[in-house]
Amino acid sequence: MPGDSAYRRMTIALFAAGVATFALLYSTQALLPAISTGLGVTADQASWTVSAATAGLALAVIPLSALSERHGRRATMTAALCVAAALGLLVPLAPDLGTLTALRALQGAALAGVPASAMAYLAEEVRPKALVGAIGLFVAGNSIGGMSGRILAGWVAQAWGWRAGLAAVGALAVVCAVAFRVLIPKARHFTPATVSARSLGRTLRTHLSDPLLCRLYAIGALFMTVFGAVYTVVGYRLAGEPFSLPQGVVGSVFLVYLVGTVSSAAAGKLVGRLGRRGALYLAVGTTATGLLLTVSTSLLAVLAGLVLITAGFFAGHAVASSAVSRTARTGRAQASALYQMAYYIGSSVGGTLGALAFGAGGWDGTVVLGLAAMVAAASITLYATRRAIAERRVPVTARR
Repeated sequence: MPGDSAYRRMTIALFAAGVATFALLYSTQALLPAISTGLGVTADQASWTVSAATAGLALAVIPLSALSERHGRRATMTAALCVAAALGLLVPLAPDLGTLTALRALQGAALAGVPASAMAYLAEEVRPKALVGAIGLFVAGNSIGGMSGRILAGWVAQAWGWRAGLAAVGALAVVCAVAFRVLIPKARHFTPATVSARSLGRTLRTHLSDPLLCRLYAIGALFMTVFGAVYTVVGYRLAGEPFSLPQGVVGSVFLVYLVGTVSSAAAGKLVGRLGRRGALYLAVGTTATGLLLTVSTSLLAVLAGLVLITAGFFAGHAVASSAVSRTARTGRAQASALYQMAYYIGSSVGGTLGALAFGAGGWDGTVVLGLAAMVAAASITLYATRRAIAERRVPVTARR
């Protein structure tokens, strides 16, 4: 429970894991214009250095979550962070786009051991009343990692080039991995289980046959589609006309991630006041409003829009991911892994489609893609609301 020394150590350790995960996963995102120039590639080609990492994570998250059932969440997360950090030191040495993309895919696959294992670890070790808040703090670490990695890479790249920027992020990840290993408490409620391919398939089918879980997976993917699209190409928008911002300033724009830290940590209070669906409606509306603001040619309006997009995204993600952990009664690691798989598929698809939309229609094309994803998320939530209302009416009709 909050207040325990073990709880404090756990939250700091998982915060460090979140920082390392998001700093590494999106380390090339703020540097895409510089990578395009340095390697002589287009925006949609450079975007694969981001999409490959998120796709690698999406593909590896279920197998690694199964390993965590047998070897433990703590051991799985430690190994994942160490391998990913080591690859982070190799990525800057990539001689061409193909090698860089391949290393990023391997890095994403290594990082897959963190998110699903972390959610399962929290669900097992934290009391239910404190679970949403604990997951919110982990997600807050993700936002800090996304912010610090991009800002660090941007300013280092402005002084010494994009390769030095990536090396700096790799060094940050090494520090976070060490801090995680030193601080994370031993699991007290984990029971090792042997997971066969047949039992894993049965567990996955059970989760995928649950309508509520499927809706949560879809909502997480749609939110991440918007986020992936916007932050993959926003560097090109800010570096180009009419803003023409230098690389370091473009990287500093990711300070808006601090808003995500606040909104994800506050997700528990939002659910308490508005309910899960009410919190999701608010997150969708906030994100859509932010998208519309970014169409402006005013830099202040664009920055305000990014703030709203970030706040809405992180709130929606924290609400949906915590609902998955609470809904799954068995196979929690696999339930969380399916969510993470959907979530990062959304990121990969969003990054690729966002870059293509930007190439075809400029920033307006990216905004249209994001709005379409938010309409879909709102529709799923509305469907769930109508189902809940209908189910509450059934007993009354039966009595008549």
